[in-house]
Amino acid sequence: MTDLATRYLGLNLRNPVVASASPLSGTADGVRRLADGGVGAVVLSSLFEEQLRQQAARDAAVAGAGADSFAESLSYFPATASANGSPDRYLSLLERAAAAVDIPVIASLNRATTGGWTDYASALQDAGAAAIELNIYYLPGDLFFTGADVERRHTEILTTVKAVVTVPVAVKLSPYFSSAGEMARRLDRAGADGLVLFNRFLQPDIDPETLTVTVRPGLSTQAEGRLPRTWIALLAGRVRASLAATTGVETAADVASYLLAGADVVMTASALLRHGPGYASVLLGELSAWMARKGFGSVAEVRGLLAVPDGTDQAAYERAGYVTALEAANKGYGPW
Repeated sequence: MTDLATRYLGLNLRNPVVASASPLSGTADGVRRLADGGVGAVVLSSLFEEQLRQQAARDAAVAGAGADSFAESLSYFPATASANGSPDRYLSLLERAAAAVDIPVIASLNRATTGGWTDYASALQDAGAAAIELNIYYLPGDLFFTGADVERRHTEILTTVKAVVTVPVAVKLSPYFSSAGEMARRLDRAGADGLVLFNRFLQPDIDPETLTVTVRPGLSTQAEGRLPRTWIALLAGRVRASLAATTGVETAADVASYLLAGADVVMTASALLRHGPGYASVLLGELSAWMARKGFGSVAEVRGLLAVPDGTDQAAYERAGYVTALEAANKGYGPW
């Protein structure tokens, strides 16, 4: 019998499949359904920085100015579409979800600035969050905002939250750093308990027929898993932080590939949205069957088996893989 137990952020999980933030984890009933479906942990749908700012504006308006100022102050903030609606409702959701299931419930903060978040981070801990995931969704549109400033902002957000909570804190990263590996190591040194690779940024498009900018959020595809797997394989064993994989998970083979690269857990939202919360049990059943077929008795035996070996010249390793891939492509597709 295979042992699917794993550890993530210092937490004991019954298996490595984690439901990442999505509409499925936006209600207490949704969290229960995910837990019943078999996941090892659930990341709540995100609370956005804009919601906290709206709440602060409301509080200031009630304490001071009249209704007209109140309405005007709120007009500075974009409307958010979260089903949780407000910070207070998010705390209520967290409390109810944590009480309803016997697996870790991880709160998610979607932030872009270092503002005054310390009180709220503490409130998440008090409401029952087993951990906090910082989803740092920041694409600098200012052409004069330097890469060093972007990196500094990430570490400042992390250290601000770490200073006021005792629960583990993970950072969900984007792949768009000039040196993603160095950024990961910097966050590791700054105290990140986990790194989630990688965030998928919303990418608006242009419709030439309607002459409008369109926004069509899409679910991830299996091909998108190659990039995070590459970096997980490079980071495994080289950072203290737990490594969580996300993006491109559709089958048990994707889960197994991430574990072989060195991931501690494999997060998915798209597959669960496509097939329903119960699909987690399908992934786990097929993962267990694959492990038995390959002679693995536990997740620990699988993890990192195909990570980049310690002591390897990583740049040379990547370059060699690039050259090998090009040679294979030339043989398969050319010459014409």
